[in-house]
Amino acid sequence: MSDTPTGLRLGQSVPDFEIDTFEPTKKDFGTFSMAEQKKNGRWTILFFYRADFTFV
Repeated sequence: MSDTPTGLRLGQSVPDFEIDTFEPTKKDFGTFSMAEQKKNGRWTILFFYRADFTFV
């Protein structure tokens, strides 16, 4: 078996991170903070897709 990390497993906590976002309803940019989500006790579903979803 490899010693390479395989990512998170069920029940593990996601590390805190911040990302820039675009809110189409406000037509403006913002920030998403995982630490803020945890502090407020919110459930969060993280979805990553290898393709590019930019609106260029």
